[in-house]
Amino acid sequence: MLATGPLGIGGSGANDALILLLALFIEAIVGDLRILFRVIPHPVAAFGRLVGALDRRLNREIRSERNRILRGAVVVIVLILLVASLGWAVHLFVREVPFGEVLELAVLVILIAQRGLFDHVKRVGAALREDGIDAGRAAVGHIVGRDVKGLDEHGVCRAAIESCAENFNDGVLAPVFWYVLLGLPGLMMYKAVNTMDSMIGFTTPRHRAFGMAAARLDDALNFFPARISGHVIALAALFVPTANAARAVKVMWSDAGKHRSLNAGWPEGAMAGALDLALGGPRSYEGEVVPDPWIGGGRARANHRDIRRALYMFTVACLINAGLVAGLILLHLSA
Repeated sequence: MLATGPLGIGGSGANDALILLLALFIEAIVGDLRILFRVIPHPVAAFGRLVGALDRRLNREIRSERNRILRGAVVVIVLILLVASLGWAVHLFVREVPFGEVLELAVLVILIAQRGLFDHVKRVGAALREDGIDAGRAAVGHIVGRDVKGLDEHGVCRAAIESCAENFNDGVLAPVFWYVLLGLPGLMMYKAVNTMDSMIGFTTPRHRAFGMAAARLDDALNFFPARISGHVIALAALFVPTANAARAVKVMWSDAGKHRSLNAGWPEGAMAGALDLALGGPRSYEGEVVPDPWIGGGRARANHRDIRRALYMFTVACLINAGLVAGLILLHLSA
């Protein structure tokens, strides 16, 4: 069996894996159903507004650092319990009503981000090529948290490629990983923690205390997926003519630990090595320069053609990820 217990693929057989594989296929074609969210708020956006409201109310500078750490931890615990309970309720509902799998499929399509990430990164290259540096900065500003005002063309391209690599984990492989392990509650819990980390993770002075619990939990939940993601990207390099799989593995293992994040260095290191680029380096967050080291020993002067190469890598990595899910189906059927 793939797993035991009531959650995850092991709880409902190969049917859950088939729903997951179908969701990956549909999302790759149509994206995250954004037409629907012109009418109703996207669940991640709605959750983000809740996190933002709690941050404004509870994370006040007049409070001590210890108090803000405690308040941040309470927020994380309460919101995780809320989201996991909602996920469990949906899990039970879809198994009790006719065609409930359609709802589960829709949730998966909404919470997995292959096509959306591809489109956002592609827009950065197109904006640079067609409209210049200001348009490129504006486009990359939608997918990174750093200050983009001072980025030159190469900095914009590196930021887009880094986001492509890191978000292959955050938006694709890690959600699949947690759905396989714990079903919808696991997937929804992961997305909630990842959203909290992106909003209040302690990369800025304001959130170093309040966001500590969210950041540490996000590190824990991404520990294994990030390392799998790096190896999947390295494997993808075997099928990309302009990439080098051996160098991807070498740079990933030698440079992943240089990244300030416990996990992001693995997919970024694999991407940097595969494309013979230098990623990372000093960057700015809310006006504060973070002197990050370089990852990879290749060119730092990335360009829009390198963005296309990274998207090629990303596409192949997504296909490999889907192939792993298909393998789970076959494994379960043969068990």
